[in-house]
Amino acid sequence: MIKTMKKLVMAGALLLSLAVPAVASADAEIKDEDTSYDRYIAFGADLKKEERETVLSELGITEGDVAGYKTIQITNKEEHDYLGSYIDASVIGTRALSSVMVVKTEEGNGINVSTKNIGYCTQGMYCNALVTAGLTDANVTVVGPFNISGTSALVGAMKAYATMTGEEISEATMDTATDELVTTAELGESMGDKDKAAELVAAVKQKVFSEGLTSSTDIRDAVEAAANSLNLNISEEDVENIVDMMEKVSQVDIDVDAITEQAKGIYDKLKDAGVDFSNVDTAGLFEKVGDFFAGIFEAIADFFTGLFG
Repeated sequence: MIKTMKKLVMAGALLLSLAVPAVASADAEIKDEDTSYDRYIAFGADLKKEERETVLSELGITEGDVAGYKTIQITNKEEHDYLGSYIDASVIGTRALSSVMVVKTEEGNGINVSTKNIGYCTQGMYCNALVTAGLTDANVTVVGPFNISGTSALVGAMKAYATMTGEEISEATMDTATDELVTTAELGESMGDKDKAAELVAAVKQKVFSEGLTSSTDIRDAVEAAANSLNLNISEEDVENIVDMMEKVSQVDIDVDAITEQAKGIYDKLKDAGVDFSNVDTAGLFEKVGDFFAGIFEAIADFFTGLFG
């Protein structure tokens, strides 16, 4: 039963990614271990006064409001520490600019991401990576003082969340989530479609976790099956990058409850797209979305029907 539920919630994660549509820093200087706050901001340590004002304006708050938030700083050093293995140092740069607001929400609300002045990473990319990192029930806003990539803002979000909850995110998990975000972003650049890249990675992730895939051969098969189902032509290099990344992701203990909550938000969108889980036409679905996805839709039909009545 547990295994079946895991399949269902991972399928929900896939569907969310299909429905949802550079650079910060990373050395989080935690002022203390107080976790009584439920609103956190990780500021880029190198923001100039006017840049900080822009960030606050984009976040919809004033300098006076900052006292109501627990604040940490993200430095350029940790940006290089976490991203140096994936992004050239010249791209990372010498200034920590991205800032991230993390607001704790009620249990069951899931992870909701919005971005402002972020041109490289999509909301779907952040959401997928944050779920991999173990975040649950939070509104996350990623902001730049001007248009930047936002790749390393993921580190600020993870650090703020860890400080907020008092639960440490392991170095290995942070590295895996960072790898996922960067790999997906680079895949989007290669494909020329960031949303499709996020959909592909989500599809592969669902396949890997629902079937317990761990070998590079099995993961490669999943990548190729997902790409074919989405009518995507990806290079051999892209395939290898996804396989390498997913081998790491497959080792992470992802919170299936968080994925279940993420799945809830897509029900109405799917109905608008013509998929009604209260009256599922399995044969029609096979014609509509192909073998790879039709099995997923069929498997979660009863789940969604029970969940939403």
